[in-house]
Amino acid sequence: MNFVGTAVTDIGIVKKTNQDSVCIKTANTEKLGQIAMVVLCDGMGGLEKGELASAVAIRAFLDWFDNELPKLLTRLNWRTFSTEWEKLIKEQNYRISQYGKTVDVTLGTTVTAMLVIGGKYLIAHVGDSRVYQLTDKIIQLTEDQTFIAREIKKGTMTAEQAAKDPRRNMLLQCVGASRNVEPQMLTGVIKEDTVFMFCSDGFRHVLSDEEMYESFNPTNATNAITMEQNSRYLIDVVKSRKERDNITVALLKCTK
Repeated sequence: MNFVGTAVTDIGIVKKTNQDSVCIKTANTEKLGQIAMVVLCDGMGGLEKGELASAVAIRAFLDWFDNELPKLLTRLNWRTFSTEWEKLIKEQNYRISQYGKTVDVTLGTTVTAMLVIGGKYLIAHVGDSRVYQLTDKIIQLTEDQTFIAREIKKGTMTAEQAAKDPRRNMLLQCVGASRNVEPQMLTGVIKEDTVFMFCSDGFRHVLSDEEMYESFNPTNATNAITMEQNSRYLIDVVKSRKERDNITVALLKCTK
C-alpha cells in the first residue's frame, strides 16, 4: 500500500498564534512496503503555551517513529503498538503537566494519531480533534471527549442544543492538563482508495459532513495538489463563516 498525504494549517481570523501542530511521516520498508503515521494536536494554554504543548507531543511521536518503530517491525504485533502509544501519551501527559507546574501555567493538547502498516491501522485519540474515513461515504472514527458529546450520548442534550452551547469546547481530558488520560484506541483494516481526514475542531465546527465529503472523497482527492487545493478552499470557507479558532486539516489517501 502507498500513501499520498497533505496537511494545511491556518492561524484563523482571531488568534495571535497557531496552537495546532500536525505531521505526516512515511517510510519505505523491505518487507511491509510503505508505512505511514499522521499526528494532529490542538494545543491550549495561557501565555501561548498551547503551541508548545502540541509541538512537544508531535515531537514525541516523530521520535518514536524514527527510533522505536524500526525495532518493532520484525515482529508485527498490533497489541504492542497500542501499548507503546498509550504509554507514550501518558508520558507526555506527565511531562507537559510537570512543565506547566514549573512555569505556573495550565497547558495541554489534544492528540489524534494514526499508524498505518500493511493495510491495517491503529488510532490513538485524546480530546476533540477528529479522524474521518471517506470511502463511498464519510464516517467519523473517533469520539469527541467533550462535555457536550457526553451529554448527547446520555440523551440530556440534542445536537442542535450542543451547537449553540457555550461549553462545546470543554474537554473531558487533555494531554498535559488532566491528572490521568485514557486514550481511545482503535484498530481497523484499510481498503484501497480510502481517504482519512484528520482535523482540529476549528476546521469542522462550521462545515457539514456533506461539504467535507464533496472535497475529500476518493474520487475528488486525486493527488497531493488537488488535496491541498481542496483543503485550502474549505479553510477559506471556514474563515468566511467567522470561525474563531485555529484551523487544521490533514489528509492521507491510501492507494495500491
